[in-house]
Amino acid sequence: MRPASRKNGLRSSDTCAGSGHPCYSRRRTRDYTPRIDRSQGTFALVLVPTRELCMQVYEILQKLLHRFHWIVPGYVMGGESRSKEKARLRKGISILVATPGRLLDHLKNTSSFVRTNLCWIIFDEADRILELGFGKEIEEILDFLGSRKSGPGSKGNEVPEFKRQNLLLSATLNEKVNHLAKMSLENPVLIGIDDKKVHPDTLLERKGSDMNKEVEQPIKMTNSSSADYNLPAQLVQRYVKVPCGARLVVLLSILKHLFEREASQKIVLFFSTCDAVDFHYTLLSEFKWSPNSQSDAEHKQLFLRCKTLRLHGNMKQEDRRTTFGAFQTEKAALLLSTDVASRGLDFPKVKCIIQYDSPGDATEYVHRVGRTARLGQRGDSLLFLQPIEVDYLQDLEKHGVSLAEYPLMKVLDSFPLYGQVPRGKKFVSIDLHPWVLTLQKALESFILAEPKMKNLAKDAFCSWVRAYTAHRGELKGIFMVKKLHLGHVAKSFALKEQPSLVGRSFQTQTKKRKRDQKQKQKGPLRKRKVASNT
Repeated sequence: MRPASRKNGLRSSDTCAGSGHPCYSRRRTRDYTPRIDRSQGTFALVLVPTRELCMQVYEILQKLLHRFHWIVPGYVMGGESRSKEKARLRKGISILVATPGRLLDHLKNTSSFVRTNLCWIIFDEADRILELGFGKEIEEILDFLGSRKSGPGSKGNEVPEFKRQNLLLSATLNEKVNHLAKMSLENPVLIGIDDKKVHPDTLLERKGSDMNKEVEQPIKMTNSSSADYNLPAQLVQRYVKVPCGARLVVLLSILKHLFEREASQKIVLFFSTCDAVDFHYTLLSEFKWSPNSQSDAEHKQLFLRCKTLRLHGNMKQEDRRTTFGAFQTEKAALLLSTDVASRGLDFPKVKCIIQYDSPGDATEYVHRVGRTARLGQRGDSLLFLQPIEVDYLQDLEKHGVSLAEYPLMKVLDSFPLYGQVPRGKKFVSIDLHPWVLTLQKALESFILAEPKMKNLAKDAFCSWVRAYTAHRGELKGIFMVKKLHLGHVAKSFALKEQPSLVGRSFQTQTKKRKRDQKQKQKGPLRKRKVASNT
């Protein structure tokens, strides 16, 4: 195998189109005879947004290249030993997978990092790289590598003797990606599935030359705020409307129902903050419940009996690696995660995605549910919404995403309360359902009795409120903080009382923000009056 024998980038174009990920490409030909050697340094660089995706790409490269021992894959990323990475770079890495921060560190400080033969730079999940705030690092990396089309150029490094092929891969294209494409690519070609719905079989039947001509036609940049998303037909999408104070009880009830119905399945549960992940992970790992009697302490057992894992950006690297590997190999497990697991990661046989906290814009919704219903397998997704947030469904419908309502009352009625299933009486309000009231009381007693859990609940409450205020654009009109009842929010973390300090500081910030907005509105009016008087 000679990786550079792929002429003018068209073979890599076919790969991008097949994956469904549009990408920008700059084409260039180069042949290698004799074989490349690791002492020649890095020939291809793959930039990814997260450490987990970095490990996944590296592991796939190892499988692909196990017969081609002269092509050496490697990785550098945050949380790993710099000295060990320097030793590997000194020996030589043919294909390097990296996160932006650590790569920039080595470009600045590792003199033995040979990149004079660098031919390909691939930005995987380019939009996510920029969303995570790596824009400045990317600009510096391009300067170091001499691949920036405009700007100060390379920082003390020789400009390559040949043109490189740069690729930006992303499921969603936005203005930031467009800016990066203009900065790093010269005469770019947009490769991907266009708006015309073409059956895959007809694409394969076309001649290569005809296909290439169509692919290279200029395509206008799509705006992610108005684009439709084509989700797999085998993905069953639902939402559940839950009052704020009953959110925690309903979450635990649905999880219990799913695992009792089918024990051997994998579920990913998404939260908006690291503190929320820590709180719910500890709660699910320690909360015990007696199905027969509230006072039957001797026969209490774990409420949710399944393997529970957590993943977020504040964890130690070794813990993140362990969680990532465990969830891939487990046949039945529950993973609690932030959006660190929403992009690019391929967890096998994930049956269900639950979005407990809103994903924000429709793009993030699509990426989250993309962890299930892969390779033709059936998958389910469930979105939690409060009654004040149901307008979010209309926002999703603008992008061609429609959700059916989840039969929550049927699930709640199925749980036996002290050995008896409630029959006959139908409960209109979720808050007043006997199962909800009883489980909420048990959760609050558990939190109150455990100081560690109470502190975790308070931290999660604070971070959740902060995250709720961070919605941008049109979503601010849906997820409005002033419509929240902070006492009910506290109840959703099994706190009997709203943490007063947090409430006061939050209310003070809200009042200050309103005051500042009023002053801004008054400012122009005063100027206009002065102008009219003169």
